[in-house]
Amino acid sequence: MTALEKINAPPTRLGGTALYDWDHLVQEDRAHRLIYTDPAIFEAEMTNIFGGTWTYLAHESEIPNDNDFITRRLGLRPLIIVRDSNGKIRALYNRCTHRGTTLCRWDKGNTKSFQCPYHGWNFLNTGKLRGVPWPEGYAEDMRDPKYNVAQVPRVESYRGFIFATLNMDALPFIEHLGPIAKIIDEWLDRNPGGKVVVCEANRFRYKGNWKLAYDNSCDGYHVAYSHRSLLETENRFAGENAKGMAYYRNSPDTQPMYMRYTGHGNHFKDKRPNLEKRPGGLWALESAHPGMEHYEAEFIARYGDRAFALLDLAGSEPVNINVFPNFSLLGNHIQVFEPVGVEETNAIWYGTMIVDDSSVPSDAVTDINALRMRTQEGFPNFGEVDDIANFEQIQRGLMAPEDEWVYMNRGFGIPDRTKTHADGSITAPATDEAFMREHFKEWKRLMKARPNLAIQREP
Repeated sequence: MTALEKINAPPTRLGGTALYDWDHLVQEDRAHRLIYTDPAIFEAEMTNIFGGTWTYLAHESEIPNDNDFITRRLGLRPLIIVRDSNGKIRALYNRCTHRGTTLCRWDKGNTKSFQCPYHGWNFLNTGKLRGVPWPEGYAEDMRDPKYNVAQVPRVESYRGFIFATLNMDALPFIEHLGPIAKIIDEWLDRNPGGKVVVCEANRFRYKGNWKLAYDNSCDGYHVAYSHRSLLETENRFAGENAKGMAYYRNSPDTQPMYMRYTGHGNHFKDKRPNLEKRPGGLWALESAHPGMEHYEAEFIARYGDRAFALLDLAGSEPVNINVFPNFSLLGNHIQVFEPVGVEETNAIWYGTMIVDDSSVPSDAVTDINALRMRTQEGFPNFGEVDDIANFEQIQRGLMAPEDEWVYMNRGFGIPDRTKTHADGSITAPATDEAFMREHFKEWKRLMKARPNLAIQREP
């Protein structure tokens, strides 16, 4: 029980969200502008969404060794993601239990303990209080667990991807993933050893609500228009050989690509059916970049018939895999959405590398990763900026209070346009907004709920 509950405090913005009629704000084919603009709704989301469901934090390759740590956030909660001295992954609150200041002010590092820069309280990387300066000044036993750092009670990793929730009643993590786990498996298993290593990121901040990014994560309707300059750039030297996302230019709904909703707010857009089924089919979609022809010629000379299958590892996998509320796999990137405020969001694009593996010649690994860095520069620098411009302009447009509704009705009500499968998943054409209608059902379910949130401390 929280202090507010103990004193029987009246409903606050955070606790009074039942005053909202969620069924009115999110309807079958439209959503009210308030869900993007109202600070009270944003505050409730930080509890019900970024506390009430499984949220992506980090990748295990970012903390490969015992005592490695990185700092991240769970909604607005500052966290230290650490592999402690015993190898256990923990999500510690980045908050000293004394007076509340952030305990660690570094982005990453390796340490067995954290010392508060304010008063010098020192904590093991398990969260346990190690000691305080001049302890004789305290009358009580400072070994009381209440002084140990708070931590997220449920932290799980799926094939290297670390998720966490504060909700003790949330589904087991693998059930939460459901069918999207198989798609994540496919994304990983095309890499040697089924593994990737996360490297540095392209970091963006936009002036708009976090949901605008997730609403866009499976959207195939905007590509030919919002990314027109990128499509032209990708194809400027291509001739008849279409590059990049050129398959969106003419009648995308007649293409074999599709979107699929898999439950719990998760969905993916699968553009792989557009590829030629041959070694080099993925590499053939890559647009020109410096050094590309040299590497290709070198690979052919070195590896012969195997060259194009190896070059495919540098190509961008044509899928958008989205786990609600903040995680996407696009191409070879991991994209993470971090809410900062009701009208401000971080969009972070982490690159990935393949690992040295016996199935790939060791000298090829370095070259593939060099190529992969080039191919991973394209969309964040030329495509994401288009999306961010849209997000900011949507947020501006939603400041008009009299025009209340955002419509998500593409494909809605057209017989036989969507297909529901035996596992409950839903398939629709790539430009449909069925994914958005479905993930808002999950958003609404979570906003109506009273999540059983908890923290834990070392005993």
